[in-house]
Amino acid sequence: MDFFNHLSGDAMAGTTIWRGRESLATLNDSLRGTLAETLGIELTELGADFLTGTMPVDARTLQPFGLLHGGASVALAETVGSTAASLVIDLGRQICVGQEVNANHVRSARSGLVTATARPLHLGARSQVWDVRIVDDAVRLVCVARLTMAVLERR
Repeated sequence: MDFFNHLSGDAMAGTTIWRGRESLATLNDSLRGTLAETLGIELTELGADFLTGTMPVDARTLQPFGLLHGGASVALAETVGSTAASLVIDLGRQICVGQEVNANHVRSARSGLVTATARPLHLGARSQVWDVRIVDDAVRLVCVARLTMAVLERR
């Protein structure tokens, strides 16, 4: 199921930044058949101004030295951040596309689960900037990423 074609254009009553009312189950359904599914990424919490997702640190996400692959961390950050970005626009009129992503890998992870939390730094009419923090099972910072999204009119 493609949640991007089913979002409501009505903003929720002042307590959240989200325009849509999609459940986590619907959001996770939208990840089926994508890189996110291949990496085991699951969206886990939708707060008033943040979206959280997890990814296992296992054979799918490790580099040859047995550490979490930096590219897997970036894929997690971009998945959570770009999903969040799409939840704050009117998807009947607009789309969000990634414009730039950067990441600083500050700690390694060898096993367990990493958790990414995306929060907006800027929600503009033409661009959005998201801060994504990835932590390990002990809630130690593993990676910090910044995702810039372009907001485009649908054609």
